Amino acid sequence: MSIVALFGAIETGLLYALIGLGVYLSFRVLEFPDLTVDGSFPLGGAVAATLILQGVNPAIATFIACLAGALAGLVTAWLNVQLKILHLLASILTMISLYSINLRIMGKPNIALLGQPTILTPLQPLFNSIPQWLVIPIILLAIVIIIKILLDQFLNSEIGLAMRATGANPLMAKAQGITTERMILLGMAISNGLVALGGALFAQIYGFADVTMGVGTIVFGLAAVIIGETFIAPTTVMKATLGAILGSVVYRIAVALALNADFLGFQAQDLNLVTAILVALALVLPQSRSRLGTFLKR
Repeated sequence: MSIVALFGAIETGLLYALIGLGVYLSFRVLEFPDLTVDGSFPLGGAVAATLILQGVNPAIATFIACLAGALAGLVTAWLNVQLKILHLLASILTMISLYSINLRIMGKPNIALLGQPTILTPLQPLFNSIPQWLVIPIILLAIVIIIKILLDQFLNSEIGLAMRATGANPLMAKAQGITTERMILLGMAISNGLVALGGALFAQIYGFADVTMGVGTIVFGLAAVIIGETFIAPTTVMKATLGAILGSVVYRIAVALALNADFLGFQAQDLNLVTAILVALALVLPQSRSRLGTFLKR
């Protein structure tokens, strides 16, 4: 694999790290299996791309895209909290609805941003002195680090601790006076807002938004979280979020290596198969390592 391909995998991994952080918040912190991300990721791209084409400042368009994703998360949480619909089913209903909503927003299945200003436009002078395949990963790394720090601080705040208590033991949290319904609403909004941010950045970096670009997003997010936990034990929030970021990058590099390894025979259309294999290995390896350790102690 060439150096350009390697940095391309790192770039994609850092972009999907935002999804990993969002899935960590819903899946691990709130214990809320959320498939909304498959719809909120293209929602972020659709909103950002449509607004940019209408002349809106890319930074403002990206912020509005995050708000749209947060609103999608709120709808899922509301269906679960207020209407008592099972969380998984509630997220599926929102995800299905978002497909039509994204089509409505864009007016067609996909739109291009070629030649349009993006949040990377002010940094265009850097591309003249540093290769683009190196600049974009650096920019994404800075964004991901900022988001990680903010998320760590939030989860260690009083509200964040209440949210973590809600996910760990909702009955005990209620007994302590925590309004668990509000914590679920807030957590799901933040989670899908992060995912929509990833979608908005995706559209601006790769120059297009497509209604189907969110297919399998939840799998990518879960892969990032699970693989990250394999490398870094999530004993603290800081380690857990770092693991989600590392897991996303390692996952994308592993996929790139598998698809570029001619002896394995994988092709681009085998992406979902490679994903399933990697996630299965990430789930099995910790158990195998634990069993091996127990065996050696005998």
